[in-house]
Amino acid sequence: MVDPERMLDEFKILASFDSESFHEQEIAAYLYEKLISFGLAVKKDAIGNIYGIFKGNTEGESLLFSAHMDTVAPGKGKKVIVHEDGKVSSDKTTVLGADDITGIVTILEALTVTIENNLPHPDIEVVFFTTEEPYCRGSSKFDHSQIRSKTAYVFDLDGKVGTIANAAPSIVQFELEITGKSAHAGFEPEKGISAISVAAGAISRIKTGRIDEETTANIGLISGGTGRNTVPGTVKVEGEVRSLNAEKAETVVEKIRDSFIIACESFEAGLDFDSREMIRAYHTNEEAPVVRRYERALESLGYGPARIITTFGGSDANVLNSHGISSIVVSNAMNSVHTTDEYFYMNELIKSAQIAVKLMTL
Repeated sequence: MVDPERMLDEFKILASFDSESFHEQEIAAYLYEKLISFGLAVKKDAIGNIYGIFKGNTEGESLLFSAHMDTVAPGKGKKVIVHEDGKVSSDKTTVLGADDITGIVTILEALTVTIENNLPHPDIEVVFFTTEEPYCRGSSKFDHSQIRSKTAYVFDLDGKVGTIANAAPSIVQFELEITGKSAHAGFEPEKGISAISVAAGAISRIKTGRIDEETTANIGLISGGTGRNTVPGTVKVEGEVRSLNAEKAETVVEKIRDSFIIACESFEAGLDFDSREMIRAYHTNEEAPVVRRYERALESLGYGPARIITTFGGSDANVLNSHGISSIVVSNAMNSVHTTDEYFYMNELIKSAQIAVKLMTL
């Protein structure tokens, strides 16, 4: 019952908005009016999140459907190219915006089909979050107390449709500054304390990359020094730890901090270390109702068993789960996200919408 032409037209409209993170005002205004036209009771909060509720016409627990409105850069002036084989891409000068416009289109089409055909459905809640890409800022600031649903489907996963992620990591950022002592590197290097040498000593004792099957650590940015002939007095280091185990993420960060403390003490250098959890890990049991409903939807469409994975990427599902809403991330046709090679195939987007309709109306 889904309409491929309508979906493609909707995608093109949404892609026409320059909606990089923190610049979602136009797409948010469009979606606000769109949900009102569907008959939903709609609210927009102070930071631009769009929330709507579609009253049910049958018994059953309410369900939440979510996607995010922002794209990564470069996302201004996007051009949608439709290929003969059904592939949809950009012109490779920008991202396509399939992350997460395909998720939005999926939800809008499922609502349209449900309304047009007067299909039986419980209360359906919809949230289009802002600023998801920079560590889920929009969903983190959303008032979750207004959500009635106990389960949620977040359409924000790349790869083959029929895939869900029931586990995702905590992401803990850390940043630090080492204060040594500047001196002329030629005339009096003995009077200096090289902050870069201190950092190198600490980093050499830190394990980075894949720590174990559920944890990674990375030092991604280092900056310091003022010139080739000056002993560097300060250096800044930034990195992150990801783990499917929230406590383990915190433990690894503490070990990193301890390594810098030891190095600074041995050189008599100062240290300012800060860390913060950006999103918290979750694991939704494969027997949970939110997973079982998705599996039934696939079975009823003849799409076979769901592919259940863990992901090392964060999403709004992390935040929803932290607020007690049992959530999974659902594939919605996008591929090669966060690159100018981003694309999707129309047959996969059609499947995504068909699954969403079943989830709403089972």
